[in-house]
Amino acid sequence: MAEDNLDDVALTLRAFMNNITNPVIFAKDGVEALYYLRGTGTYAGRDKKELPVVVMLDLNLPKINGLEVLRSLRQE
Repeated sequence: MAEDNLDDVALTLRAFMNNITNPVIFAKDGVEALYYLRGTGTYAGRDKKELPVVVMLDLNLPKINGLEVLRSLRQE
């Protein structure tokens, strides 16, 4: 989940509280989201074979917005 607003993170977790069994990984901006998905930067060494089942992106993320994250992933 890539979201910069902690209130929105809390509301989302509350909405899915009883339905999520997988761990939820949070990114505070688009750069961190891409680092996680690519296994680079602060997430270097992460097993890149374990990809998220669902990616939730805020469209108005700082640094790189959600649409740019999607464009970048599609190019790969």
